[in-house]
Amino acid sequence: MVQKNIEDFINEINGSIGKNKIITDDLILKLYSKEPSGLVGKISAVIFPENKDDISKILSSAYKYEVNIYPQGSSSSLSGNAVPLKDGVIVSFERMNRIKEVNTTDNIAIVEPGIRIDELNLFLEKSNYMFPIDPASQSVATIGGAINNGAGGLKGAKYGTMKDWVNGMEIALPDENGTRLFLGCMTVKCRKGYDLARLIIGSEGTLALVTEAVLRITPIPESIVTSLALFDNLDDLLDSFIEMKTSGIQPYIAEFMDNKTVEIASKGIDINFDANGNMLLLSIDTTKESSERMKKYLENLFKKHNANKIITSLNQQEAEELGLFKIRRNLFAAQVSMGYSLYGNGKKLQVFIEDIVVPPSKIKLAINKVREVSENYGLPVTIGGHIGDGNIHPSVVYDITDENMKNKVVSWYKDVMKIALDLNGSISAEHGIGLLKKDGLIMEMNHYNSLKEINIMKSIKSLFDPKGILNPGKVL
Repeated sequence: MVQKNIEDFINEINGSIGKNKIITDDLILKLYSKEPSGLVGKISAVIFPENKDDISKILSSAYKYEVNIYPQGSSSSLSGNAVPLKDGVIVSFERMNRIKEVNTTDNIAIVEPGIRIDELNLFLEKSNYMFPIDPASQSVATIGGAINNGAGGLKGAKYGTMKDWVNGMEIALPDENGTRLFLGCMTVKCRKGYDLARLIIGSEGTLALVTEAVLRITPIPESIVTSLALFDNLDDLLDSFIEMKTSGIQPYIAEFMDNKTVEIASKGIDINFDANGNMLLLSIDTTKESSERMKKYLENLFKKHNANKIITSLNQQEAEELGLFKIRRNLFAAQVSMGYSLYGNGKKLQVFIEDIVVPPSKIKLAINKVREVSENYGLPVTIGGHIGDGNIHPSVVYDITDENMKNKVVSWYKDVMKIALDLNGSISAEHGIGLLKKDGLIMEMNHYNSLKEINIMKSIKSLFDPKGILNPGKVL
Protein backbone atom coordinates (compact mmCIF):
# COMPACT_ATOMS: atom_id res chain seq x y z
CA MET A 1 0.00 0.00 0.00
CA VAL A 2 1.50 3.36 -1.06
CA GLN A 3 0.91 6.69 0.69
CA LYS A 4 -1.01 8.02 -2.32
CA ASN A 5 -3.59 5.24 -1.86
CA ILE A 6 -4.28 6.43 1.70
CA GLU A 7 -4.49 10.06 0.61
CA ASP A 8 -6.92 9.20 -2.19
CA PHE A 9 -8.94 7.06 0.21
CA ILE A 10 -9.17 9.86 2.82
CA ASN A 11 -10.17 12.38 0.16
CA GLU A 12 -12.90 10.07 -1.09
CA ILE A 13 -14.19 9.40 2.43
CA ASN A 14 -14.19 13.14 3.17
CA GLY A 15 -16.58 13.54 0.29
CA SER A 16 -18.77 10.51 0.97
CA ILE A 17 -19.34 10.63 4.75
CA GLY A 18 -18.12 14.13 5.71
CA LYS A 19 -14.92 15.76 6.95
CA ASN A 20 -16.25 16.02 10.51
CA LYS A 21 -15.95 12.23 10.84
CA ILE A 22 -12.20 12.00 10.13
CA ILE A 23 -9.23 13.06 12.27
CA THR A 24 -5.63 13.16 11.06
CA ASP A 25 -4.04 15.13 13.92
CA ASP A 26 -0.87 13.33 15.08
CA LEU A 27 -1.58 13.70 18.81
CA ILE A 28 -5.04 12.18 18.44
CA LEU A 29 -3.70 9.40 16.24
CA LYS A 30 -1.17 8.43 18.92
CA LEU A 31 -3.96 8.07 21.50
CA TYR A 32 -5.85 5.66 19.27
CA SER A 33 -2.77 3.68 18.22
CA LYS A 34 -1.99 1.98 21.52
CA GLU A 35 -3.58 -0.49 23.89
CA PRO A 36 -3.17 -1.24 27.63
CA SER A 37 -0.63 -4.03 27.07
CA GLY A 38 1.86 -1.36 25.99
CA LEU A 39 1.83 -2.19 22.27
CA VAL A 40 1.83 0.85 19.96
CA GLY A 41 1.22 1.18 16.21
CA LYS A 42 1.00 3.95 13.62
CA ILE A 43 -1.94 5.05 11.49
CA SER A 44 -2.84 7.82 9.05
CA ALA A 45 -6.35 8.65 10.28
CA VAL A 46 -9.17 7.78 12.67
CA ILE A 47 -12.65 7.61 11.16
CA PHE A 48 -15.82 7.90 13.25
CA PRO A 49 -18.78 6.42 11.34
CA GLU A 50 -22.21 7.36 12.65
CA ASN A 51 -24.40 4.83 10.86
CA LYS A 52 -24.42 1.67 8.74
CA ASP A 53 -24.18 3.57 5.46
CA ASP A 54 -20.96 5.22 6.65
CA ILE A 55 -19.49 1.77 7.33
CA SER A 56 -20.39 0.48 3.88
CA LYS A 57 -18.86 3.55 2.21
CA ILE A 58 -15.66 3.21 4.26
CA LEU A 59 -15.26 -0.47 3.37
CA SER A 60 -16.08 0.08 -0.29
CA SER A 61 -13.40 2.79 -0.58
CA ALA A 62 -10.91 0.77 1.47
CA TYR A 63 -11.42 -2.17 -0.89
CA LYS A 64 -10.93 0.11 -3.90
CA TYR A 65 -7.69 1.66 -2.61
CA GLU A 66 -6.49 -1.40 -0.63
CA VAL A 67 -6.24 0.56 2.61
CA ASN A 68 -5.90 -1.37 5.87
CA ILE A 69 -8.82 -1.01 8.29
CA TYR A 70 -8.45 -1.47 12.06
CA PRO A 71 -11.84 -1.67 13.82
CA GLN A 72 -11.81 -0.33 17.35
CA GLY A 73 -14.21 -0.08 20.27
CA SER A 74 -12.35 1.24 23.31
CA SER A 75 -9.02 -0.52 22.60
CA SER A 76 -9.02 -2.26 25.99
CA SER A 77 -7.82 -5.59 24.59
CA LEU A 78 -4.64 -7.16 25.93
CA SER A 79 -3.23 -9.38 23.17
CA GLY A 80 -2.51 -6.82 20.46
CA ASN A 81 -5.94 -7.37 18.89
CA ALA A 82 -6.73 -3.69 18.27
CA VAL A 83 -3.31 -2.11 17.79
CA PRO A 84 -2.50 -1.22 14.13
CA LEU A 85 0.33 -3.38 12.84
CA LYS A 86 0.78 -1.74 9.41
CA ASP A 87 -0.16 1.68 8.10
CA GLY A 88 -3.84 2.29 7.52
CA VAL A 89 -6.82 3.83 9.35
CA ILE A 90 -8.68 3.06 12.55
CA VAL A 91 -12.45 2.86 12.34
CA SER A 92 -13.73 3.85 15.78
CA PHE A 93 -17.32 2.91 16.61
CA GLU A 94 -17.71 5.32 19.54
CA ARG A 95 -20.38 7.39 17.73
CA MET A 96 -22.44 4.28 16.88
CA ASN A 97 -23.58 3.76 20.44
CA ARG A 98 -27.37 3.59 20.36
CA ILE A 99 -29.67 1.06 22.02
CA LYS A 100 -32.22 0.50 19.26
CA GLU A 101 -34.65 -1.87 20.95
CA VAL A 102 -35.16 -3.83 24.15
CA ASN A 103 -37.79 -6.56 24.29
CA THR A 104 -37.99 -8.40 27.60
CA THR A 105 -40.63 -10.79 26.29
CA ASP A 106 -38.25 -11.95 23.58
CA ASN A 107 -35.22 -11.54 25.89
CA ILE A 108 -33.30 -9.45 23.35
CA ALA A 109 -31.61 -6.09 23.02
CA ILE A 110 -30.72 -4.70 19.59
CA VAL A 111 -27.73 -2.38 19.84
CA GLU A 112 -25.05 -0.64 17.82
CA PRO A 113 -21.47 -1.85 18.29
CA GLY A 114 -20.18 1.24 20.09
CA ILE A 115 -22.46 0.96 23.12
CA ARG A 116 -20.50 0.28 26.29
CA ILE A 117 -21.46 -2.77 28.30
CA ASP A 118 -21.94 -0.77 31.50
CA GLU A 119 -24.17 1.75 29.71
CA LEU A 120 -26.29 -1.06 28.29
CA ASN A 121 -26.68 -2.65 31.72
CA LEU A 122 -27.67 0.65 33.33
CA PHE A 123 -30.46 0.88 30.77
CA LEU A 124 -31.52 -2.76 31.18
CA GLU A 125 -31.53 -2.45 34.96
CA LYS A 126 -34.68 -0.33 34.72
CA SER A 127 -36.50 -3.44 33.48
CA ASN A 128 -34.73 -5.73 35.99
CA TYR A 129 -32.69 -7.31 33.17
CA MET A 130 -28.99 -7.52 32.40
CA PHE A 131 -26.50 -8.47 29.74
CA PRO A 132 -24.27 -10.90 31.67
CA ILE A 133 -20.95 -10.64 29.82
CA ASP A 134 -18.74 -8.51 32.04
CA PRO A 135 -15.02 -8.28 31.23
CA ALA A 136 -12.90 -6.44 33.76
CA SER A 137 -12.92 -3.48 31.36
CA GLN A 138 -16.74 -3.41 31.16
CA SER A 139 -16.91 0.28 32.09
CA VAL A 140 -15.20 1.08 28.77
CA ALA A 141 -15.53 -2.16 26.77
CA THR A 142 -18.01 -1.97 23.89
CA ILE A 143 -20.37 -4.60 22.52
CA GLY A 144 -18.58 -4.58 19.14
CA GLY A 145 -15.23 -5.09 20.83
CA ALA A 146 -16.67 -7.85 23.01
CA ILE A 147 -18.04 -9.61 19.91
CA ASN A 148 -14.76 -9.32 18.04
CA ASN A 149 -12.83 -10.57 21.05
CA GLY A 150 -15.26 -13.28 22.18
CA ALA A 151 -15.21 -11.67 25.63
CA GLY A 152 -15.94 -13.37 28.92
CA GLY A 153 -15.74 -11.96 32.42
CA LEU A 154 -16.55 -12.43 36.10
CA LYS A 155 -19.94 -14.04 35.48
CA GLY A 156 -18.44 -16.56 33.04
CA ALA A 157 -18.66 -19.26 35.71
CA LYS A 158 -22.42 -19.32 35.15
CA TYR A 159 -23.11 -17.47 31.89
CA GLY A 160 -20.22 -18.40 29.63
CA THR A 161 -18.83 -16.02 27.02
CA MET A 162 -19.99 -13.77 24.21
CA LYS A 163 -20.74 -16.67 21.86
CA ASP A 164 -23.53 -17.74 24.23
CA TRP A 165 -25.27 -14.34 24.23
CA VAL A 166 -25.44 -13.18 20.61
CA ASN A 167 -28.45 -14.36 18.60
CA GLY A 168 -27.56 -12.52 15.42
CA MET A 169 -25.77 -9.55 13.92
CA GLU A 170 -25.52 -7.38 10.87
CA ILE A 171 -22.04 -7.21 9.35
CA ALA A 172 -20.43 -5.23 6.55
CA LEU A 173 -17.91 -6.82 4.19
CA PRO A 174 -14.80 -5.30 2.58
CA ASP A 175 -15.93 -5.51 -1.05
CA GLU A 176 -16.91 -3.18 -3.90
CA ASN A 177 -20.14 -2.15 -2.19
CA GLY A 178 -19.39 -2.64 1.50
CA THR A 179 -22.11 -5.28 1.39
CA ARG A 180 -24.16 -5.75 4.54
CA LEU A 181 -25.50 -9.13 5.67
CA PHE A 182 -27.61 -10.29 8.61
CA LEU A 183 -26.17 -13.42 10.22
CA GLY A 184 -27.87 -15.62 12.79
CA CYS A 185 -31.44 -14.91 13.94
CA MET A 186 -33.56 -12.72 16.18
CA THR A 187 -34.40 -15.87 18.16
CA VAL A 188 -32.40 -18.21 20.42
CA LYS A 189 -33.25 -21.25 18.32
CA CYS A 190 -31.81 -20.84 14.84
CA ARG A 191 -30.89 -23.50 12.28
CA LYS A 192 -30.47 -21.88 8.90
CA GLY A 193 -27.33 -23.55 7.66
CA TYR A 194 -23.76 -22.89 8.74
CA ASP A 195 -23.55 -20.70 11.84
CA LEU A 196 -21.68 -17.74 10.36
CA ALA A 197 -22.62 -15.49 13.29
CA ARG A 198 -20.49 -17.64 15.63
CA LEU A 199 -17.67 -17.40 13.09
CA ILE A 200 -17.59 -13.62 13.52
CA ILE A 201 -17.58 -13.82 17.33
CA GLY A 202 -13.93 -13.99 18.35
CA SER A 203 -12.63 -13.24 14.83
CA GLU A 204 -10.93 -10.08 16.16
CA GLY A 205 -12.15 -7.85 13.35
CA THR A 206 -10.36 -9.84 10.67
CA LEU A 207 -13.46 -10.97 8.72
CA ALA A 208 -16.07 -8.18 8.79
CA LEU A 209 -17.24 -5.11 10.66
CA VAL A 210 -20.22 -5.56 12.98
CA THR A 211 -22.79 -2.79 12.46
CA GLU A 212 -25.57 -4.06 14.74
CA ALA A 213 -26.07 -6.90 17.23
CA VAL A 214 -29.05 -8.84 18.53
CA LEU A 215 -28.10 -9.76 22.10
CA ARG A 216 -29.72 -12.14 24.56
CA ILE A 217 -30.59 -10.59 27.89
CA THR A 218 -31.62 -12.26 31.14
CA PRO A 219 -33.38 -11.22 34.37
CA ILE A 220 -31.22 -9.93 37.19
CA PRO A 221 -31.10 -12.60 39.93
CA GLU A 222 -33.49 -12.08 42.84
CA SER A 223 -30.73 -12.29 45.42
CA ILE A 224 -26.94 -12.70 45.29
CA VAL A 225 -24.91 -13.83 48.28
CA THR A 226 -21.23 -12.87 48.05
CA SER A 227 -18.42 -14.05 50.29
CA LEU A 228 -14.79 -12.94 50.26
CA ALA A 229 -12.39 -15.32 52.01
CA LEU A 230 -8.65 -15.00 52.58
CA PHE A 231 -6.41 -18.04 53.03
CA ASP A 232 -2.81 -18.27 54.20
CA ASN A 233 -2.37 -21.40 52.09
CA LEU A 234 -3.33 -21.43 48.40
CA ASP A 235 -4.09 -25.17 48.53
CA ASP A 236 -6.77 -24.49 51.18
CA LEU A 237 -8.39 -21.95 48.86
CA LEU A 238 -8.37 -24.35 45.93
CA ASP A 239 -9.70 -27.22 48.05
CA SER A 240 -12.64 -25.11 49.22
CA PHE A 241 -13.51 -24.21 45.62
CA ILE A 242 -13.31 -27.84 44.51
CA GLU A 243 -15.53 -28.96 47.39
CA MET A 244 -18.14 -26.36 46.46
CA LYS A 245 -18.15 -27.44 42.81
CA THR A 246 -18.46 -31.14 43.64
CA SER A 247 -21.38 -30.39 46.01
CA GLY A 248 -23.52 -29.34 43.06
CA ILE A 249 -23.49 -25.56 43.60
CA GLN A 250 -22.94 -23.49 40.46
CA PRO A 251 -21.35 -20.14 41.33
CA TYR A 252 -22.58 -16.90 39.83
CA ILE A 253 -19.09 -15.44 40.21
CA ALA A 254 -15.93 -17.31 41.26
CA GLU A 255 -12.70 -15.27 41.29
CA PHE A 256 -9.33 -15.63 42.95
CA MET A 257 -6.05 -13.75 43.42
CA ASP A 258 -2.87 -15.02 45.03
CA ASN A 259 -1.41 -13.39 48.13
CA LYS A 260 1.18 -11.28 46.32
CA THR A 261 -1.45 -9.89 43.98
CA VAL A 262 -3.87 -9.20 46.85
CA GLU A 263 -1.16 -7.30 48.70
CA ILE A 264 -0.47 -5.05 45.71
CA ALA A 265 -4.11 -4.65 44.64
CA SER A 266 -5.35 -3.70 48.12
CA LYS A 267 -3.00 -0.72 48.37
CA GLY A 268 -4.48 2.64 47.51
CA ILE A 269 -8.12 1.51 47.55
CA ASP A 270 -10.70 2.25 50.21
CA ILE A 271 -11.52 -0.99 52.03
CA ASN A 272 -12.35 -1.36 55.72
CA PHE A 273 -10.63 -4.69 56.31
CA ASP A 274 -7.07 -6.05 56.28
CA ALA A 275 -6.42 -8.05 53.12
CA ASN A 276 -3.75 -10.64 53.86
CA GLY A 277 -3.55 -13.94 52.02
CA ASN A 278 -4.88 -15.62 48.91
CA MET A 279 -8.35 -14.36 48.02
CA LEU A 280 -11.39 -16.36 46.90
CA LEU A 281 -14.46 -14.33 45.92
CA LEU A 282 -17.67 -16.32 45.45
CA SER A 283 -21.15 -15.10 44.55
CA ILE A 284 -24.15 -17.43 44.49
CA ASP A 285 -27.49 -16.35 43.01
CA THR A 286 -30.41 -17.53 45.07
CA THR A 287 -33.79 -16.47 46.49
CA LYS A 288 -34.24 -14.03 49.34
CA GLU A 289 -35.60 -16.86 51.46
CA SER A 290 -32.46 -18.95 50.88
CA SER A 291 -29.91 -16.18 51.33
CA GLU A 292 -29.17 -16.82 54.99
CA ARG A 293 -28.79 -20.55 54.34
CA MET A 294 -26.32 -19.89 51.49
CA LYS A 295 -24.41 -17.38 53.62
CA LYS A 296 -23.94 -20.00 56.35
CA TYR A 297 -22.92 -22.63 53.81
CA LEU A 298 -20.15 -20.45 52.37
CA GLU A 299 -18.87 -19.35 55.76
CA ASN A 300 -18.78 -22.93 57.08
CA LEU A 301 -17.04 -24.08 53.89
CA PHE A 302 -14.31 -21.46 54.23
CA LYS A 303 -13.86 -22.07 57.95
CA LYS A 304 -13.45 -25.78 57.27
CA HIS A 305 -10.57 -24.95 54.90
CA ASN A 306 -8.78 -22.59 57.31
CA ALA A 307 -9.72 -19.16 55.95
CA ASN A 308 -8.15 -16.41 58.05
CA LYS A 309 -10.87 -13.90 57.17
CA ILE A 310 -14.43 -14.22 55.84
CA ILE A 311 -16.70 -11.32 54.88
CA THR A 312 -20.16 -12.12 53.52
CA SER A 313 -22.99 -10.01 52.13
CA LEU A 314 -26.64 -10.97 51.55
CA ASN A 315 -27.15 -8.76 48.47
CA GLN A 316 -25.28 -6.75 45.86
CA GLN A 317 -25.75 -3.40 47.57
CA GLU A 318 -24.22 -4.74 50.77
CA ALA A 319 -21.36 -6.31 48.77
CA GLU A 320 -20.55 -2.92 47.25
CA GLU A 321 -20.78 -1.17 50.62
CA LEU A 322 -18.38 -3.72 52.12
CA GLY A 323 -15.99 -3.30 49.17
CA LEU A 324 -15.92 -7.02 48.38
CA PHE A 325 -15.22 -6.50 44.67
CA LYS A 326 -12.73 -3.64 44.97
CA ILE A 327 -9.59 -5.78 45.18
CA ARG A 328 -10.56 -7.96 42.20
CA ARG A 329 -11.46 -4.93 40.10
CA ASN A 330 -8.05 -3.50 40.84
CA LEU A 331 -6.21 -6.53 39.39
CA PHE A 332 -4.92 -4.94 36.19
CA ALA A 333 -3.90 -1.74 37.99
CA ALA A 334 -2.07 -3.88 40.54
CA GLN A 335 -0.16 -5.66 37.80
CA VAL A 336 0.94 -2.34 36.31
CA SER A 337 1.82 -0.97 39.77
CA MET A 338 4.07 -3.96 40.37
CA GLY A 339 6.03 -3.01 37.27
CA TYR A 340 6.60 0.56 38.42
CA SER A 341 7.60 -0.64 41.89
CA LEU A 342 10.24 -2.86 40.27
CA TYR A 343 11.56 -0.53 37.57
CA GLY A 344 10.57 2.96 38.72
CA ASN A 345 8.62 5.65 36.93
CA GLY A 346 9.69 6.84 33.51
CA LYS A 347 10.29 3.32 32.19
CA LYS A 348 8.57 2.00 29.08
CA LEU A 349 6.72 -0.99 30.45
CA GLN A 350 4.75 -3.76 28.78
CA VAL A 351 2.21 -5.96 30.52
CA PHE A 352 2.16 -9.62 29.51
CA ILE A 353 -1.13 -10.97 30.85
CA GLU A 354 -1.56 -14.67 30.22
CA ASP A 355 -5.05 -15.95 29.48
CA ILE A 356 -4.88 -19.71 29.74
CA VAL A 357 -7.83 -21.94 30.55
CA VAL A 358 -7.96 -25.51 31.86
CA PRO A 359 -10.83 -27.76 32.95
CA PRO A 360 -11.84 -26.53 36.44
CA SER A 361 -10.89 -29.93 37.86
CA LYS A 362 -7.28 -29.16 36.83
CA ILE A 363 -7.17 -25.61 38.22
CA LYS A 364 -5.15 -26.53 41.31
CA LEU A 365 -2.54 -28.36 39.27
CA ALA A 366 -2.35 -25.53 36.73
CA ILE A 367 -1.76 -22.82 39.34
CA ASN A 368 0.93 -24.82 41.10
CA LYS A 369 2.69 -25.52 37.80
CA VAL A 370 2.54 -21.81 36.83
CA ARG A 371 4.07 -20.90 40.18
CA GLU A 372 6.83 -23.46 39.71
CA VAL A 373 7.69 -22.24 36.19
CA SER A 374 7.66 -18.61 37.31
CA GLU A 375 10.02 -19.36 40.20
CA ASN A 376 12.37 -21.21 37.82
CA TYR A 377 12.56 -18.09 35.64
CA GLY A 378 12.97 -15.85 38.67
CA LEU A 379 10.12 -13.65 37.47
CA PRO A 380 7.83 -11.61 39.76
CA VAL A 381 4.45 -12.97 38.65
CA THR A 382 0.97 -12.07 39.84
CA ILE A 383 -1.79 -14.65 39.48
CA GLY A 384 -5.52 -14.09 39.46
CA GLY A 385 -8.51 -14.90 37.34
CA HIS A 386 -11.84 -16.61 36.86
CA ILE A 387 -11.43 -19.78 38.85
CA GLY A 388 -15.05 -20.75 38.19
CA ASP A 389 -14.39 -21.65 34.55
CA GLY A 390 -10.70 -22.54 34.85
CA ASN A 391 -9.46 -19.26 33.31
CA ILE A 392 -6.35 -17.87 35.01
CA HIS A 393 -4.32 -14.74 34.28
CA PRO A 394 -0.66 -15.04 35.37
CA SER A 395 0.98 -11.72 34.56
CA VAL A 396 4.41 -10.14 34.20
CA VAL A 397 5.36 -6.50 33.73
CA TYR A 398 8.77 -5.76 32.25
CA ASP A 399 10.91 -2.96 30.87
CA ILE A 400 10.85 -3.39 27.08
CA THR A 401 14.28 -1.75 26.78
CA ASP A 402 15.77 -4.72 28.66
CA GLU A 403 16.31 -7.28 25.89
CA ASN A 404 17.37 -10.08 28.24
CA MET A 405 14.26 -9.65 30.36
CA LYS A 406 12.11 -9.53 27.23
CA ASN A 407 13.50 -12.85 26.00
CA LYS A 408 12.97 -14.43 29.42
CA VAL A 409 9.34 -13.22 29.55
CA VAL A 410 8.61 -14.55 26.05
CA SER A 411 9.95 -17.97 27.06
CA TRP A 412 7.90 -17.90 30.26
CA TYR A 413 4.79 -16.91 28.26
CA LYS A 414 5.20 -19.95 26.00
CA ASP A 415 5.85 -22.30 28.92
CA VAL A 416 2.65 -21.16 30.63
CA MET A 417 0.69 -21.85 27.43
CA LYS A 418 2.25 -25.31 27.32
CA ILE A 419 1.02 -25.97 30.87
CA ALA A 420 -2.54 -25.28 29.71
CA LEU A 421 -2.24 -27.62 26.73
CA ASP A 422 -0.73 -30.41 28.82
CA LEU A 423 -3.81 -30.18 31.08
CA ASN A 424 -6.30 -30.40 28.17
CA GLY A 425 -6.87 -26.66 28.14
CA SER A 426 -6.36 -23.82 25.70
CA ILE A 427 -3.87 -20.97 25.29
CA SER A 428 -6.59 -18.31 25.18
CA ALA A 429 -9.87 -18.16 27.05
CA GLU A 430 -11.12 -14.62 26.41
CA HIS A 431 -8.32 -12.23 25.38
CA GLY A 432 -7.93 -13.68 21.89
CA ILE A 433 -4.87 -14.28 19.73
CA GLY A 434 -4.04 -10.83 18.35
CA LEU A 435 -0.31 -10.37 17.90
CA LEU A 436 0.98 -11.91 21.11
CA LYS A 437 -0.42 -15.43 20.74
CA LYS A 438 0.02 -16.23 17.06
CA ASP A 439 2.80 -18.71 17.86
CA GLY A 440 0.66 -20.08 20.67
CA LEU A 441 -2.20 -20.75 18.25
CA ILE A 442 0.08 -22.89 16.10
CA MET A 443 1.35 -24.60 19.25
CA GLU A 444 -2.20 -25.48 20.27
CA MET A 445 -3.22 -26.74 16.82
CA ASN A 446 -0.09 -28.87 16.70
CA HIS A 447 -0.70 -30.20 20.23
CA TYR A 448 -4.18 -31.38 19.28
CA ASN A 449 -3.04 -32.70 15.88
CA SER A 450 -5.17 -30.06 14.15
CA LEU A 451 -2.75 -27.97 12.10
CA LYS A 452 -5.02 -28.18 9.06
CA GLU A 453 -7.40 -25.94 11.00
CA ILE A 454 -4.98 -23.06 10.36
CA ASN A 455 -5.32 -23.56 6.59
CA ILE A 456 -9.10 -23.68 6.90
CA MET A 457 -9.02 -20.40 8.85
CA LYS A 458 -6.86 -18.80 6.15
CA SER A 459 -9.34 -19.92 3.49
CA ILE A 460 -12.22 -18.41 5.47
CA LYS A 461 -10.26 -15.17 5.85
CA SER A 462 -9.71 -14.93 2.09
CA LEU A 463 -13.43 -15.47 1.40
CA PHE A 464 -14.57 -12.71 3.75
CA ASP A 465 -11.63 -10.37 3.11
CA PRO A 466 -10.05 -11.17 -0.29
CA LYS A 467 -7.60 -8.25 -0.19
CA GLY A 468 -6.58 -8.86 3.42
CA ILE A 469 -7.30 -5.30 4.58
CA LEU A 470 -9.24 -6.01 7.79
CA ASN A 471 -6.99 -5.92 10.87
CA PRO A 472 -4.09 -7.44 8.92
CA GLY A 473 -1.45 -9.48 10.73
CA LYS A 474 -3.75 -10.54 13.55
CA VAL A 475 -4.70 -14.11 14.53
CA LEU A 476 -3.12 -15.85 11.50
